[in-house]
Amino acid sequence: MSIYINKDTKVITQGITGKTGQFHTRGCRDYANGRNCFVAGVNPKKAGEDFEGIPIYANVSEAAQATGATVSVIYVPPAGAAAAIWEAVEADLDLAICITEGIPVRDMLEIRNRMRAKEAAGGKRTLLLGPNCPGLITPDEIKIGIMPGHIHRKGRIGVVSRSGTLTYEAVAQLTEIGLGQSSAVGIGGDPINGLKHIDVMKAFNDDPDTDAVIMIGEIGGPDEAEAARWCKDNMKKPIVGFIAGVTAPAGKRMGHAGALISGGEDTADAKLAIMEACGFTITRNPSEMAKLLKGLL
Repeated sequence: MSIYINKDTKVITQGITGKTGQFHTRGCRDYANGRNCFVAGVNPKKAGEDFEGIPIYANVSEAAQATGATVSVIYVPPAGAAAAIWEAVEADLDLAICITEGIPVRDMLEIRNRMRAKEAAGGKRTLLLGPNCPGLITPDEIKIGIMPGHIHRKGRIGVVSRSGTLTYEAVAQLTEIGLGQSSAVGIGGDPINGLKHIDVMKAFNDDPDTDAVIMIGEIGGPDEAEAARWCKDNMKKPIVGFIAGVTAPAGKRMGHAGALISGGEDTADAKLAIMEACGFTITRNPSEMAKLLKGLL
């Protein structure tokens, strides 16, 4: 069991003919059950061709109908990435994973509004992971995204993070001390994104094969506080929490577009205090995440 994806998931790569799309599709295909999972690519100018045996279609709808794929991963450059997300949503996929960094905020605002309008009109809800995220992985089954597969190990600990590299850090620590991961999810650091901490925590809470969770956040925005309050009332599993950016100055953007303190509850200290009050075991030292979690089991 895992959340969102498993060894039977069929995946479309949007942007499969670009350098980045090719490189990471190859890496994902070579991981675990990837050869059976990565079934199609999309490029309107190269429909009918293939990438190393993976057929290329003109659009997502065609690819989904031909292969039964329910998930897409997007490596399209920033100018066209929002349109690529919408194409996946229009094709009624279950999940679209957007790796692209640097999509204009205005484009994402428009996509979010169109997704909400589609759902309000009774259309199918497509989950969006990202943009500006590393993707997600169910170890020894499937990886969709840019994370290094070799550091992962099958286990029963969930990982959710706004930071790509801190996802890898938590995963590597868990693997090193003999605990593996049920799934690891990088939700991305943009101000307007799809799945939030709260959504992934709900999924981990419902997953019978996840025993505990490491939740990693960043300065900026209310997401971690909202997730913590939900967890206080609903989560039945132990959680270790870490927030990056304790020393970040207010008003200065740090790395991710969404990592900007505007005041109030979006500083690292404020978020850590809320998480602690909601029953999380918190740490200010990222090298302790897995060790602390092991102590809770």
